Amino acid sequence: MREIPEFESQRLRFRAPSMDDLDDEIAFFATERARGVGGPLPKEQVWRSLCGVIGHWCVRGYGFWGVEEKATGRYVGRVGPWSPMGWPEPEIGWTVMEWAEGTGMAHEAAIAARAYMYEHYGWTTAISLIAHFNYRSQTLAQRLGCVREDDYTHPSFGPCMVWRHPGPEAL
Repeated sequence: MREIPEFESQRLRFRAPSMDDLDDEIAFFATERARGVGGPLPKEQVWRSLCGVIGHWCVRGYGFWGVEEKATGRYVGRVGPWSPMGWPEPEIGWTVMEWAEGTGMAHEAAIAARAYMYEHYGWTTAISLIAHFNYRSQTLAQRLGCVREDDYTHPSFGPCMVWRHPGPEAL
């Protein structure tokens, strides 16, 4: 297995996703807020999902990082590159716990993850797939400089919007 890189931004620590994140993930995916990312889900499915997040690193050599607030160690969520089967192309994705909404942490994390992929993996573009009703993520995509490019119907999640991130030369 490839070693999962760790790094920090101003307020956040990016580290390997871990089963230590499971309780927070179960709590999040039990709510209606999880609709925008495939939920709500029963805890057994959340366990499988987290295993998939960890395994994505083995298969693709990159994946979501577990993100923590540096000051407290509190789990912020999962943020980073994602490209499982069924995705139209690699994306920068985010799933942020409710307590972290409105703090700017999702914005900080997405910028840092995108910059990491551009600098260390040579990505020249990325998308974010966002459900039509996920207005918070749409607003975040706009703050990240993304432009709505297209619609995509995912076989499991249904209709989504494709938001294109600016390339490294534009940042």
